[in-house]
Amino acid sequence: MTARSSFSGGAGNCVNTTSLIMFFLFLSLFVVASVDAAERIMTLDEKIGQMVMVGFRGTALADDHVILRDIRHHHLGGVILFDYDVALNQADRNIRSPKQLKRLVTSLQDAAIIPLLVAVDQEGGRVVRLKPVHGFAPKPSHAELGRNGDLQATYAAGKNIAATLAEMGINVNFAPVVDLCSNPDNPVIARLDRCFSDQSDSVIRHARQFIQAHQDHGVISVIKHFPGHGSSHGDSHLGFTDVSISWTPAELTPYVDLIGAGRVNALMTAHVFNITLDADHPATLSYPTTTGILREQLGFDGVIFSDDLQMKAITEHYGLDQAVQLALEAGIDILLFGNNLDYDPEIVARVVHIIRDLVATGVICESRIDESYRRIMRLKGVVAR
Repeated sequence: MTARSSFSGGAGNCVNTTSLIMFFLFLSLFVVASVDAAERIMTLDEKIGQMVMVGFRGTALADDHVILRDIRHHHLGGVILFDYDVALNQADRNIRSPKQLKRLVTSLQDAAIIPLLVAVDQEGGRVVRLKPVHGFAPKPSHAELGRNGDLQATYAAGKNIAATLAEMGINVNFAPVVDLCSNPDNPVIARLDRCFSDQSDSVIRHARQFIQAHQDHGVISVIKHFPGHGSSHGDSHLGFTDVSISWTPAELTPYVDLIGAGRVNALMTAHVFNITLDADHPATLSYPTTTGILREQLGFDGVIFSDDLQMKAITEHYGLDQAVQLALEAGIDILLFGNNLDYDPEIVARVVHIIRDLVATGVICESRIDESYRRIMRLKGVVAR
């Protein structure tokens, strides 16, 4: 496709683009300093680091902890926190109490030159990382809020969640879920009470309130899972998830409305496969889906997070190098590695090295990195400090 070659064409395309960029960078030396000028002096490695978000082990950090090394030396842009270590089958991975959590987040931010995106999945109901056992108040699920039908209650629930996150220093919530409850037996969405309704208009109304509550507290709300996970019969954590037969265009409706209304700063893709959208790759790794539909058709210019690239829907079919390349070519801005289903203390170094090599060999143009970097910096400008 012609459109695709501008992002991931051969080395010749990237060299030409880079030459033009360098010419304009030279001219910029004579321009009065601005935010854009400050952006242009960032190194390639610094920009790449901002495109990675990772999970780690520990409730308190010694100075030689691997995550602090990644922040300081690999310019890591974001972290994701968990209450439970799946690989070890052990509780208290990052979260034990409000006081401890606040100290942990502060120590992470203190190590960063560019403020970190610090994220959790705090949807409400069963999908929460800040649990009552850790000293946090329980929160209603999306399904409960949807059944209740009270939009003020949904705003209040979102406000309580966002206020708690802001107090802890957490500035990104991977919520709300805007998947439709299309399949009531969906093992990872409807059966976990993670969707507001099977009707798109109801999902939109509740999502707007939830998002607004987060914006009012300076917390980034990341809607998920594009282009729709609600009709699936499988769980992408566990393997290949095909929605080719079950998915309908109605699952896009919440995205069309919320993006069109300017409500969305960031969203997360799904690892679902849909042959009608892309015959080769799941949504996260799909250029036709992520760039073709989301960027070009829906006009979304915010930050796109991948879902966890260590889920089996990805790892059972793609090596790390291939997954990283396809995600970048698809249009993903932040590559998320939960480092929880499987733990690799060197994952950040490995991913940064892969991306650097893709640029050096001309497989990925540096201008593609610049696009994501600009979006990420713009997103970081909206969080409360």
